[in-house]
Amino acid sequence: MKGEVIETLMRARGLTQADLALAIGAAQATVSRYISGARTPEDSEIRRIAGELGVTPAFLVKEFRMRAAIGVSAHMRRQSSTKVSMWKSAEAKLNELRMHMSMLTERAPLQTATHVPTFDYQFTKPAEAARRVRTAWRVPLGPVRSVVDLMETAGTIVCELDLGTHRIDGLSQWVSDYPLVIVNSWSSPSRKRLTLAHELGHLVMHADGYVDDEMIDVEAQANEFAAEFLMPEAEIRHQLKTLKLPNLLALKLEWGVSMQAIFERAFRLGLASGTDRQNFYRQISRKGWRTEEPEEDRVPVESPRLVSGLVAQFRSAGLTNDDFADLTGYARDAVPDVFLPQSGRHLSSV
Repeated sequence: MKGEVIETLMRARGLTQADLALAIGAAQATVSRYISGARTPEDSEIRRIAGELGVTPAFLVKEFRMRAAIGVSAHMRRQSSTKVSMWKSAEAKLNELRMHMSMLTERAPLQTATHVPTFDYQFTKPAEAARRVRTAWRVPLGPVRSVVDLMETAGTIVCELDLGTHRIDGLSQWVSDYPLVIVNSWSSPSRKRLTLAHELGHLVMHADGYVDDEMIDVEAQANEFAAEFLMPEAEIRHQLKTLKLPNLLALKLEWGVSMQAIFERAFRLGLASGTDRQNFYRQISRKGWRTEEPEEDRVPVESPRLVSGLVAQFRSAGLTNDDFADLTGYARDAVPDVFLPQSGRHLSSV
């Protein structure tokens, strides 16, 4: 049994070693030795630990395929003020989901129409990578109607989770041969679309993990990729000549991204000055739009369907909910909502 699996499950649930020790009737020192690998628990102890953590005993003893340590290849879109404990918890939730998904895809390999291409960031600039992905996926000119549909068609496992804070937007990682993206359910529809494109940028350009180069800002690269993927310069530039609020709101509804993202696009393209930018943020702050923009209910809701579709296939083949829980390594009363059917709306033509 891998101690790092127990540690990851504990962190995802906000449990300490003392909490788990109390729940299973053991000393904290014993739990510490389980995690460090200094002691191997008996089968009865494994069952108690699994029960408290909401997984099957088989999950705890499974040898998962890992590239280095858990979490090494994780990417995260988060605000700079996020507490370390918050992003570690979110990363743990990502890694737990990755392990459960690996059990699922071992039994049911995904059949995909396309794939997520990868590029070397040293030779391909983010905007060029975004254009190549749009071309490879045959995305029509104009706004992306559904980011999640494109990603899932390419075999990306997208899940929406409550990350317990609004300060973390999303995370991504590869599950064996498949990319995995988590989007925070707390985010607004426009922010979710930007987060999906941002995490796609990481998967495309940073497939081997974070770049070991202090001169490279991987978050800036992912932001640049997302901007070009969602708002191609060649198609939106002529629309950014007028940056008054009514025009920005109209563009938000057309492109499915926030007014702030559109203004930032104009600023990065040299179509707005630093003074223009300050004035823009003053305007929306006075209106209370900095944290809650208008017309969010008209922005596409990006609803993942790939995972729930797999679940539906298993159930149509005669598997019960308990069978599915066993298959994925969850305790029978702990299967999360990401495996339930989802619904949503797409961006309509303007």
